[in-house]
Amino acid sequence: MTVTEDDRTAVDNSDILAGLKIIDVDTHISEPYDLWTSRAPAKYRDAVPQLKEINGQRMWVLNGDTVIGREGAASVVQADGSKLEGVGFVRMTNEQVHRASFEVGARVAMMDTLGVHAQIVYPNLAGFGAQNFLNAGDPELQLLCVQIYNDAMAEFQEQSGNRIFPMILVPWWDVDASVDEIRRCQAMGMKGVVACSNPHDAGVPDLATDHWNPFWEVCIELGLPINFHIGSSKSLMDWFGRMPWPSFNGEQKLSIGSANIFLGNAQVIGNLIFGGVAERYPEAKFVSVESGIGWIPFFLEALDYQIGETAPGQRKKLSLMPSEYFRRQFYGCFWFERVAIDRLLDVIGEDNVLFETDFPHPTCLYPRSDARVREALSGLTPETRRKVVQDNAAKLYHIDV
Repeated sequence: MTVTEDDRTAVDNSDILAGLKIIDVDTHISEPYDLWTSRAPAKYRDAVPQLKEINGQRMWVLNGDTVIGREGAASVVQADGSKLEGVGFVRMTNEQVHRASFEVGARVAMMDTLGVHAQIVYPNLAGFGAQNFLNAGDPELQLLCVQIYNDAMAEFQEQSGNRIFPMILVPWWDVDASVDEIRRCQAMGMKGVVACSNPHDAGVPDLATDHWNPFWEVCIELGLPINFHIGSSKSLMDWFGRMPWPSFNGEQKLSIGSANIFLGNAQVIGNLIFGGVAERYPEAKFVSVESGIGWIPFFLEALDYQIGETAPGQRKKLSLMPSEYFRRQFYGCFWFERVAIDRLLDVIGEDNVLFETDFPHPTCLYPRSDARVREALSGLTPETRRKVVQDNAAKLYHIDV
């Protein structure tokens, strides 16, 4: 898995990615302003997400006047290709950022420049678990918002020549509608599902209940990984709220909030295991997106210890230890980390790690993502490097390489 210290001196970092087709498993799209309005039926054209000026500021609104976000591209890549640091990105609009943030042709060109073969894409405006669409207050409109997004993303995937793969949003507040939407989108060629980590925030049964069995079953049947992006529920989406201290400025809040929100996915992993979901559905594949991997060995060791010390009854219901479920069914994604890749991969599992850049968000590996990943992977064998940046993702998302 790793090369020795003596071998490391002989590794030419400039060549370690040669011949590999890098798959970036977490990127985002700055939704075009007309994504919904250009596709909505006349009945809902004024109700779907769109920009409207409110109190002198342009905001994204739903159902006419419900604010779901401020105008902003959530991109730190400026039009000239330079990277904006700090919190200034919150004021950047689609007109001011690089077109690769929202336009398929420019994105593919950027991928070629960065040496990336394929990308997995997640939304911005919908919320990382599509939770923002609940603000519509109208089940038919909520479903329409999801379906229009998915239609647009299927087009995005096709226009990219099947190099960009947006994940399927689901109307998770209605499990039957979710199953139907998953089937519809998989038929259009889409490769994975965006899940909400805490549907019980909205009064829907939690993921450990039988209510969700049809959801897991259709994902398994169609071979679709179930992706839990950080901040994928109302209670876990907290950049500037409870985690940083109130006296902090914007930059402090963004830095601390960003680091802490990664760890929210520990809750998702632990609950799926202790709730028996992984036990009941051994073929299901779960991805913890944009959460890093360095904390995973500690957390799995803690779960293994705690289940024996504090939950012996639950231990009797499970055929494996928590860490064994992870190795069998879970994946973590890294981007900025160096120590974890070099020293912890044998604990996490070299088949359970994926590479991401988070393009074009504030913490993304840009512009020299290739240099950072070369440094991080220099201590691994060629076989392990190939798994981490190419083969694991290709197998999981059924991407040709």
